[in-house]
Amino acid sequence: MARGQSHPRARSAAPAQRERTRRGAAGPLDDGESDRRDGAARRPRRRRLIAAAERGDVLAALDADDDLHAVPVEALGNAAVTRVLEQFGPIVRRAERLRFGTDASAAAERHERFIALCEKRDAAAAAMMAYETWHTLPVTAPRATG
Repeated sequence: MARGQSHPRARSAAPAQRERTRRGAAGPLDDGESDRRDGAARRPRRRRLIAAAERGDVLAALDADDDLHAVPVEALGNAAVTRVLEQFGPIVRRAERLRFGTDASAAAERHERFIALCEKRDAAAAAMMAYETWHTLPVTAPRATG
């Protein structure tokens, strides 16, 4: 694999684990308790992500992104899922750094749209957006023109 390229398995394994985590964290609860709990944990993390993106602080945006994605992982409490995400984390992080470094505001907006779909419980649209987001992560830095 060429330096700077994303491992193809990371594009499939990490999003699959995050999707399993999101579904598992919600569990069979019908009373909305998981939504209230996760929403309370998610809101300050979302604000940090947006603020960092607006400042153009890529490292802070990535840290906030990690914290935001940790909400369902923490709620699920599944060590196996955590290990898979940790295994592919560095590979995914490189691709996310490229995306946030190119247009942090668009990356933050993408998160906002995804969260809105989840809050509306539009699972099909959220799943499609997640798939497109993961499969459009850059694998190499854009070439300078000039």
